[in-house]
Amino acid sequence: MRRIAFINEKGGTAKTTLAVNLAAWLATHGGWRVLLCDMDTQGHAGKSLGLDVRSLRPTIHDLLVDPASTLTSAVRPTAVPRLDVLPSNKTLAEFPERAGASPDRARRLANRLRGLQGYDFILFDAPPSMGLATLNVMLAAEEIVVPVALTYFALDGCAEILDTVRRVREEHGHTGLRVSLVVPTFYRKTALADEILERLRSRFPAELSRTVLGYSVRIDEAQSHGKTIWEYDPASKGAEMLSEIGRELAGKGALPRVVAAG
Repeated sequence: MRRIAFINEKGGTAKTTLAVNLAAWLATHGGWRVLLCDMDTQGHAGKSLGLDVRSLRPTIHDLLVDPASTLTSAVRPTAVPRLDVLPSNKTLAEFPERAGASPDRARRLANRLRGLQGYDFILFDAPPSMGLATLNVMLAAEEIVVPVALTYFALDGCAEILDTVRRVREEHGHTGLRVSLVVPTFYRKTALADEILERLRSRFPAELSRTVLGYSVRIDEAQSHGKTIWEYDPASKGAEMLSEIGRELAGKGALPRVVAAG
């Protein structure tokens, strides 16, 4: 089972877009069983999959703070075959305060997912800031996908994430944690974007995605309808780009057993 977190400590990088649509690609095109865990208080992963998360209970927050809450009750099926979601909403904002004094506060998520069976991939959509929720994601994951918006501060954001990964490895003994894929996003044909892209290629020769995710109105429209791009417009340029990134992600690790489609 591969455990992959989508993390950037800055917002507006297409983090949730990648997490949701790549989860759907792995389930639909790869034939794997996938669980998407939403650790962002905005609950956008669930919303992008058609769930009304505002008053939903139980959620991932209940799983983290209530020992009586179970994965079975919190996990929800989606309209995408073989893709389930562990949803979130604003109640997750209470998690740091409720768990802050507990000695297991950093490993709550990893502990609750321990022994989980029936999935080939677990994907995590982390919040756009470093805190207890993101630390829980890092300690529950083994790989990190870093979406990088091609803006002036992109390289600063990458440096911050690499430093955080290093500290988590050292301070928490999670030595297997690694960045497996860096995905440039929101590409526009400008001199600045091309310069940043070239610097990313130099810094991440093995990890940088060969496919750059450009702007796609169809991806935005799909999200506004609570659908993945393959439900909304599978023939679009956005679907093509995300499919290529999905293939790269699938090839970055030892593949689990392929589940027969159907």
